[in-house]
Amino acid sequence: MLSDLLNKNKTAILQRWVRLIVDTYPTDTARFLQREQDQFLNPVGYAIQQESETILDGLLRGVPIEDLAPAVDDIVKVRVVQDFAPSQAVAFVFLLKTAVREIVAAEKAVKPSQDEILDFESRLDGLALLAFDVYMRRRERIFEIRTKEIRGRADRILNRLGRIYGDVGEAEPDADEPGAGSPPPAR
Repeated sequence: MLSDLLNKNKTAILQRWVRLIVDTYPTDTARFLQREQDQFLNPVGYAIQQESETILDGLLRGVPIEDLAPAVDDIVKVRVVQDFAPSQAVAFVFLLKTAVREIVAAEKAVKPSQDEILDFESRLDGLALLAFDVYMRRRERIFEIRTKEIRGRADRILNRLGRIYGDVGEAEPDADEPGAGSPPPAR
């Protein structure tokens, strides 16, 4: 019963969900994402539209949540780079609950059972957990890239200093280190 209702109203649910996602961006950005339809001029808006549709289709067909990971990743990776907080980055999944609830509430002829609604929302909760895992993997990757970049800069600076000042040899031990300042043990 719920699946019939959701399939019948799929386009309306998708449009509402995309609108709710776009509204998580600042006002000017949201206007641009909503207005500009060109894939190359608006890759973020295009990804939101395409991947939201993929996710919704998969949920309605009963696809395993793990199989939706590539679509979730395409939405999350943009939100990670844009420095959304973890809760904001994955909140788009919960916005689908809002869109579905609005459609179900507006439907007068068919009232799905509480069990059907809970089952669908449990799948959305699983999707949110997947989105969080994807978010964490993406954040870790960004930190790895930043760390590698910092190390590369430090190496380049040390190399320049070495060329300018030559090798400086071994550093003197700190006085706080054990054995520092004491003569070597006699043999």
